[in-house]
Amino acid sequence: MKGFLGLVLLAAIWGGSFLFMKVAAGVLGPAVLIEFRVLFGALTLAAVALVLKRNLHFWQYKKHFLILGLFNSALPFMLFAYAVQTLDASMLSILNSTAPFWGVIISVFWLKVPTQKSVWLGCGFGIAGVITLVGLDSTVLNEGAWLPIIATLCATLSYAVASHYTKTAPKMSAFNHAHGNLWGSALLVLPFIWFMPMRETPDSTVISAVVGLGILCTGFAYILYFKLVEDLGAASALSVTFLIPVFGILWGHLFLQEQIGANTILGSILVLLGVSLVTGLQEKIFPPKAMKEL
Repeated sequence: MKGFLGLVLLAAIWGGSFLFMKVAAGVLGPAVLIEFRVLFGALTLAAVALVLKRNLHFWQYKKHFLILGLFNSALPFMLFAYAVQTLDASMLSILNSTAPFWGVIISVFWLKVPTQKSVWLGCGFGIAGVITLVGLDSTVLNEGAWLPIIATLCATLSYAVASHYTKTAPKMSAFNHAHGNLWGSALLVLPFIWFMPMRETPDSTVISAVVGLGILCTGFAYILYFKLVEDLGAASALSVTFLIPVFGILWGHLFLQEQIGANTILGSILVLLGVSLVTGLQEKIFPPKAMKEL
């Protein structure tokens, strides 16, 4: 149950990240926006590390942190920042749900890990939920949206690769994985700001969005995410992206006055059911042994 609550909290935070990107991407451009995002996130974790007296040993594990930073932050964040200039925040949060599917595919076809039928069934419910959430009036049908959609799918594939990589990476705390990943990403994104410079001078709204994106949606969220990878495993932790559309649409309704229809409610139910099956949540809440005793 504790793991599920962690997934819900993380989904609520990451669901809001698409709103922040939507506000700031057009002004700052993808490279500058993401450099500020990962840099603020890294500085946040550096402050926490200082208080907790945690040594990162970045140069000792620089190869690991650069690989992790590439696949878990730099590449997917840049792709999302590009896509958000065309797609709306709700659509991005929905497409983000494909990460667990990539995780299962990697496990089965690359790592040759046996997968239970319930996991495949959960993926099926998740896909059905995403399709329902998208609806017939989706941005998918708009001309010019396909390249951003492909970029978003590549971003979620990158997340899946990073999540599985952390299971075979050097052993260290979830905090150090999150911390080093962000510094590695900051180094990788930095050269791109010369090719994709800032477009306009940001106002207070844009600055606030970037700060929230970096400190809350990146720094704090990554501590929570890597802890979930440790506790639940890569595929289960990736199932957080099934929940993100629910919050992405909710925040869109509250802050952007987007409408919530019957497809949103039904899709949300299917998504939650998919999360339950992929993570084995139903067995954790209602263990077979306990059910027999009842």
